[in-house]
This record gives sequence, structure tokens and C-alpha cells, in this order.
Amino acid sequence: MRAIQDPVVPHLVWLRPTMADPTRPAALADLPFFRGADTTSLAKVSAAARWRTVEPGQVVVDDDEPSTDIFFVAAGSVRVQLRAASGREVLLNEFGSGEFFGELSAIDGAPRAANVTAIARSRLCIIPAQTFLDFIFTNPAACHGLLRTLTAKLRLQTERTLEREALPVRLRLFSELLRLSRPRAGAPTERVVSPPPPHHELAARIGARREVVSRELSDMTREGWLARDRRAIRILRVAEMQQVVSTELRAPAA
Repeated sequence: MRAIQDPVVPHLVWLRPTMADPTRPAALADLPFFRGADTTSLAKVSAAARWRTVEPGQVVVDDDEPSTDIFFVAAGSVRVQLRAASGREVLLNEFGSGEFFGELSAIDGAPRAANVTAIARSRLCIIPAQTFLDFIFTNPAACHGLLRTLTAKLRLQTERTLEREALPVRLRLFSELLRLSRPRAGAPTERVVSPPPPHHELAARIGARREVVSRELSDMTREGWLARDRRAIRILRVAEMQQVVSTELRAPAA
């Protein structure tokens, strides 16, 4: 499972290149998905696109909403989650500058399957479904990019589904912390998650209760797996953590 072998990637980070000069207004050509498109195709999309700024905590789209637009994040970040009638939440993904969401409704016309809320102040480019599909159908490179993105999202959700079904809470925490982490400067054998996610957010990511996550994090810290403070979670035993999860998920050869 790549998330265990390469924990650098919290989600689709390889599709998130550095954006253009932030001192000037965002333009469609700044978005990685549209780079390399011919001028005529780009002009058609630009004419139909509209721009929107959202504040932290503001709902961008809600589940069962009938809209079919696709959203590109020019700056900022958003969170995608499911909410049950009981109030329980499942965090599916987060998207930042250069990434996009809403492509499923744009493709099949069905209502939104999840809630999307801004995490930070974000600048969004909103493109009508038919305009987006016309662009895809006439630009093979963009079509391939869309397919790669859909494949990556499907692989990530497949990994998380297996983990939720096969792993106890502690190992699900191991796996998610590895996804969220990055190398720690000056400590090549460690990784860091900064800022540290709230316990309720970690619980929503791995399908567990907040109280259980809090207890496991305390136990993991006491046992030397982690070091924690207000600014970061340091993963101290990276290779061992990866091995424990990998061993549990892989059945022995017949």
C-alpha cells in the first residue's frame, strides 16, 4: 500500500505544484490542470468561469445539493466530509492550491455526495459542468490528467476502507499520521505533523471516537512512538510504525 510505503503524501499532493505569483489576481492559466491548453480552448473556459472567495468555515457545497459545477482551488484549502444524521462525521479528503473537486457531479449530473467547507480563506474558480466536459473531450492531455486524479482518489479511498475494516484504532492512527507527516529538518529518522490536528479531526479521518483517539495518542506518547506539543506531533519510530501497519495488512504468502 503506497500510503504506508511513502507517507510523504497526505493525499493528492503530487498534483499540487506551486502556483503563480501570488501578488497578482489568479487566472485560469495559473491552475496546473489548464497549463499547456491551446489559447482557443482556454478562452472558452475562461469566458464561462466565475471566481469566488470563501472564508474559513464557510460551506462551499453541501451534500445532496443539485449543482454540477466543478471547483478549482486557486488559493487556500477546503475539506470534504460526510455527515450522518447522528452528527458523526467522516473526513474524506482535503484539497489545496492547484487541486479540484466536484468532478463526479460534473460527470454524472447526480447531486453532491459530500459536504465541502473552507479550512482557510480560499479563492475558487468555478466552471460549469458542460464547459468542463467540452474542454476535457477536446484536450487529451487534460482528459488523462482527470483520469489520473480520479484513479489516485479511488486508490486512497480503497486504502482507507481496508484500514478501517482490517486495523485496530492504533494502527489506523499510525497510518493516518504517516500520511499527514513530512520529513523533520535535522532529524532524518523522524517525521512531523504540524500543526497537530485536533483529536476530533483525527477521529473523523480514521472512523473512530474522539475519546478513543485521545487515549491512544496518550499511550503512544508514553510508549515512545510520538512526541507531542502544541505546535507539532513528532513521529519518532517511523520505520517501525510503517512495518507494523504493513505486516498487519499483508496476508502471508500461500
